[in-house]
Amino acid sequence: MPPVYDLLLYVMLALAVVVFVALFYFKAGYGYLGGGKWGPCIGNRTAWILMEAPAFLMMAALAVRYFAYGNGRSGSPVVVGIVAGLFLLHYFQRSFIFPCLMRGKGRMPVAIMAMGMLFNCINAWLIGKWLFEICPENMYSLRWLGSGYFIVGTVLFVAGMFINLQSDHIIRNLRAPGDSAHYIPRKGFYKYVTSANYFGELVEWCGFAILTMSPAAFVFAIWTFANLAPRSKALTEKYIAEFGEEYTSLGKKNLIPFIW
Repeated sequence: MPPVYDLLLYVMLALAVVVFVALFYFKAGYGYLGGGKWGPCIGNRTAWILMEAPAFLMMAALAVRYFAYGNGRSGSPVVVGIVAGLFLLHYFQRSFIFPCLMRGKGRMPVAIMAMGMLFNCINAWLIGKWLFEICPENMYSLRWLGSGYFIVGTVLFVAGMFINLQSDHIIRNLRAPGDSAHYIPRKGFYKYVTSANYFGELVEWCGFAILTMSPAAFVFAIWTFANLAPRSKALTEKYIAEFGEEYTSLGKKNLIPFIW
C-alpha cells in the first residue's frame, strides 16, 4: 500500500484510541446527551445531512471514476459494485432518509457536525481507495461472492442494518406528537441493551469489515466501537439518573447484549 495511505490508517487507529478514552470524560453534546457545552448549534436535520452526506458523496465519486475509466486490478466490477453499493446504501439512508424522519426540534453543535464531516470524508476515501485501487490484484473476483468472508460479512451487515433501522423506529415512536417527556425504550433489542441502534450499527460495520477484508474497514469498525461504547455507557447513566430503579431493574447492558 502507498506510504501515505498506511500512515493515514495508523493515524486513524491511534485517534480511535484517543476518542475512546476521551468520550468517557467528555460527553458528546447531541441527542439525549445534549447539553449546550459544545458551542453554537444548528437544527438536527440539517446537521445530520451535512455530517453524513460527505461519506456518500465521496464513495459515489470514487465509484463513478472507477466505472467510467475502468480499473481491472480490483477484480470483477460486479463484486466491487455490490460492496460499494452496501456502503452507499447505508449512507444514503443515513444522509437523506434518517434526517427527514426525525421528530422534534433538537439541535447539534456545529463543532461535532464539522468533526463528523471530516471523519466521514477520510473514512470513505480510505475504504474506497482500497476497494477501487490498491487492494491485492484480482482480490474481488467473482469467487469472492462465494467466500465465507463475503457470506458471513454480508449476513452481519444486513442484520446490523435491520437492527439499526428497527431501533431508530422504536425511538422515534416513543412519544406522541407534542409530547416532550422521556420514556424507556423496551422493544426490539432495547430489551437487552440501552443503545440498540448503536449495537446494530456496530454489527453492521463489523460485517462490512469481514465481507471486504479491508484494513480500512477494520479500522472503521474499531472507530465505531470507540465512538459508540462510551456514549452507550453515558446513556445508561443518564437513564439511571432519570428513572432510577425502574431502569436498573430491567438488567440491560450498555451496548452488547449479555456482555457489556
